Amino acid sequence: MTETTGSDGSWLAVAALVVVAVAVAAVVPSLTSARPANEVPVGDVGANATNPTAESWTSVPSVEMALASAPSGLPEAGNVSVNHARVRAATNDSHVFVRVSWDDATADRNVSGPRAFADAVAVQFPENESARPPIAMGGTDNRVNVWYWTGDGRTEELLAGGAGTTTPFERSSVVSEAVHENGEWHVTFAREAAAAGNRTDLSAEQDIDLSVAVWNGSHHERAGRKAVSEWHYLAMGPGPQGPPYETILWTVAGLAILFATVVTIEGVRRTRGEAA
Repeated sequence: MTETTGSDGSWLAVAALVVVAVAVAAVVPSLTSARPANEVPVGDVGANATNPTAESWTSVPSVEMALASAPSGLPEAGNVSVNHARVRAATNDSHVFVRVSWDDATADRNVSGPRAFADAVAVQFPENESARPPIAMGGTDNRVNVWYWTGDGRTEELLAGGAGTTTPFERSSVVSEAVHENGEWHVTFAREAAAAGNRTDLSAEQDIDLSVAVWNGSHHERAGRKAVSEWHYLAMGPGPQGPPYETILWTVAGLAILFATVVTIEGVRRTRGEAA
């Protein structure tokens, strides 16, 4: 009778420990890999990352951003055709890269006709990365940098402090490459991380806000008639996805397992003591 009770208690203790261990093993990885809302992870890529189809992009996480029409006084400004864009971001030793992809059955490059408009995409950053400006082209107290590509081959770097104030930099420091295949555009922007002179400095270890805008030329989208995202941010700082956060989680998980083990052993010991 005594051996049976002790044996049952031991098996229950082992079962409880296994359940705790399995639960922690299942939950902790999901916590460490979970991303806060509106975060764009930043991966590592090689020197050829300006090519949207470079192999190194396959290992960079992609974030799907919802797009909606931008507030505008233009006729049919709310009638836009692109609902989502997929964004990837990465760095290497010197540059920051942003790749934007979206569905578009036609590659609109020709703008020679009076009703012809090119496809286009833009990425927007605050000039002063310590504050979040108004998303509609910034404001007078915090302007925005805009990296702008159009299907006719132009790439521009712009500065804006509100609607109607967009001004191109005299010399652009942004380069881009674009590929249209299988009904999708893939456009990659690249710029040196360090910058000055009204340009967003991307070299500091801190999160940087960004938003995107997309124009579908065959849908007559241009200027303020565009699909835009909310503010997201490049996770370039020591945020919750960094090693300290993961270390804390794993430490808590280890302590939980240790605590469960101690409680289980004590329970077994008492069971055997009472049975004796």
